[in-house]
Amino acid sequence: MMGFSWKLFYVFGILLWGFSQRWRTVESNGGSFSCGFPAIYNFGDSNSDTGGISAAMSEILSPNGETFFGHPAGRACDGRLIIDFIAENLKLPYLSAYLDSVGTNFRHGANFATGGSSIRPPGYSPFNLWVQISQFIQFKARTTSLYNQLTLNRRNPLTISNLPRPAEFSQALYTIDIGQNDLAHGFQYTTVKQVLASIPDIIGQLPQAIHTLYNEGARFFWVHNTGPIGCLPVSVLYEISKPWNLDKNGCVRLQNEVAVEFNRQLKDMISQLRAQLPFARFTYVDVYSAKYTLVSDAKNLGKHV
Repeated sequence: MMGFSWKLFYVFGILLWGFSQRWRTVESNGGSFSCGFPAIYNFGDSNSDTGGISAAMSEILSPNGETFFGHPAGRACDGRLIIDFIAENLKLPYLSAYLDSVGTNFRHGANFATGGSSIRPPGYSPFNLWVQISQFIQFKARTTSLYNQLTLNRRNPLTISNLPRPAEFSQALYTIDIGQNDLAHGFQYTTVKQVLASIPDIIGQLPQAIHTLYNEGARFFWVHNTGPIGCLPVSVLYEISKPWNLDKNGCVRLQNEVAVEFNRQLKDMISQLRAQLPFARFTYVDVYSAKYTLVSDAKNLGKHV
């Protein structure tokens, strides 16, 4: 895993850039500089899964979680994820996984991400993006109904305290961090050429998903592009005996080129959505550049890669 100090630096660099876009938007509308998001609803894969796949499929064990939580915390990493830093920055609690039945609190949002998830099936997880969207729609309808019922009857105040406020669904931040497994699954079972050809269809699934969330009241979207998949250890492992396939930093060159093309099309799609949904606000976050910088300058930025 990456060293804590420089990971923290770059994560907050991403956050500050993203929120600066949001602040400029708010300022242009004559409002406050404060983001003021009361909740976060997250959709994605293991890059932002805070316990979903661990609760639903196979428990994530130690040494995961050891550097921050001191014990496994449902995350497939040694500490916090970017979504955790976003919550901290907004002064919100860490997101409970929608699929976790123990100790959850959805007052300030929910996390529908699960490790292995992809935008479209098939993939490594049954919880693709459309399943996650369906879960959110059901979650919103059921919690709204329960909240209104309990408020009307003035019963079980402790139960109400764990529920989202219906009016806050339209004020929340909707974060999307998914797509890496669509590429990874393609690399494993097809050719690079076929993966490239599949990108328009993969990206094409996202507008409908975002329109669906928009129709449910979502207005503020934070979208991560995909990281340099060719730098993942599992990617390098299969190509390390073929140095001609690696770039100067030891990453699988063709896989990263595919990721760059994926991100180009994703960014174009976000631009189109800005025109289609003028009352929505989108922040496109260049995770690829941040992560590739970590890899390319790892010796100066930390002890571990």
